[in-house]
Amino acid sequence: MNGWVIGSLVFWILAWAVNARLSPSSDRWVRLFVPTLFGITVLVLWEGMVRGFGINPVLLPAPSAIATTFAGEIPTLWTDLVQTFFKGALSGYVIGCGAAVLVAIAVDRSPFLQRGLLPVGNFVAALPIVGMAPILVMWFGFDWHSKAAVVVVMVFFPMLVNTVEGLQASEAMQRDLMRTYAASYWQGLMKLRLPAAMPFIFNGLKICTTLALIGAIVAEFFGSPIKGMGFRISTEVGRLALDMVWSEIAVAAIVGSAFYGAVALAERWVTFWHPSQRRG
Repeated sequence: MNGWVIGSLVFWILAWAVNARLSPSSDRWVRLFVPTLFGITVLVLWEGMVRGFGINPVLLPAPSAIATTFAGEIPTLWTDLVQTFFKGALSGYVIGCGAAVLVAIAVDRSPFLQRGLLPVGNFVAALPIVGMAPILVMWFGFDWHSKAAVVVVMVFFPMLVNTVEGLQASEAMQRDLMRTYAASYWQGLMKLRLPAAMPFIFNGLKICTTLALIGAIVAEFFGSPIKGMGFRISTEVGRLALDMVWSEIAVAAIVGSAFYGAVALAERWVTFWHPSQRRG
C-alpha cells in the first residue's frame, strides 16, 4: 500500500478512537464534534483510497476534485438550485402539504371520506414516481410547474395520513371536556385537536422535506429547461463529468439537510410542550 492509503487508514483509526472516547458525553459541543469528525473521516478515506488505488475519476472523483469543481461552478450550481428547489420543490411542498392538512380536516369531519379517500390515497402513494413524472411533465410543461406538480403528488398523501392520525390523537376525556364547555367543532379543532396533532403534522412535514427535493430532481430527468439540478446531473453524466454530478449531489445534500433542520427547529418552537422536545 502507498502513502495515501496508509495515511488515510491511520487517520481513520485515530478518529475512531477519538469518537469512541467522546461519544458517551452529553455535552452539546461534543455531540456536534463527533458527527463532524466522522464526516471528515469519510472524506479523508475517500480521498486516500481514490488517490492510493488510482481510481478513474469517471468512476469516482476525489473529494478535492469535487471541491474544485464546486468552487468554480457556484453560479451554475446556484441557478440550478433556484430552478429545482425554490421554484419546483418548495412551491410543490407548500401546495401539497397545505392541501393535505385541509383535506385531512375534511376527512376527519366526514367518516365517508375517511373510509373512501384514504384507501385511494394509499394506492396513489404506491405509484412509482418514474411513471408519474413524465405524464405530469406532459400535462404541465417543461418548466418548474410540472416539477411542482410531481412534488405535490409525492408529499400529499404522506402528509394527509400523518395529519389524519394526529387529529385523532387527543384523548376522549379531553374531547368530552370540550363538549362540556359547549365548544363548537371548530373551537375544539383549533384549541385542542390541532395543537395535539402538531407532533404528527411536523413528522409529516419532515418526511416530505426529502420527498420534495427528490421528486423535483427526478422530474427534471423527463423534461426541463436548460437549468435545474436533475437536468444538470443527467447532462453531465452523459459527458462523463462526474465531478460536476457529485457537486450537484453535494448541493442537494446540503440544502436538503438545511431544509429538514429548519422544519425541525420550527417543530421545537411550536411543540415545546411535547415530551419529545424535553431534554434530560
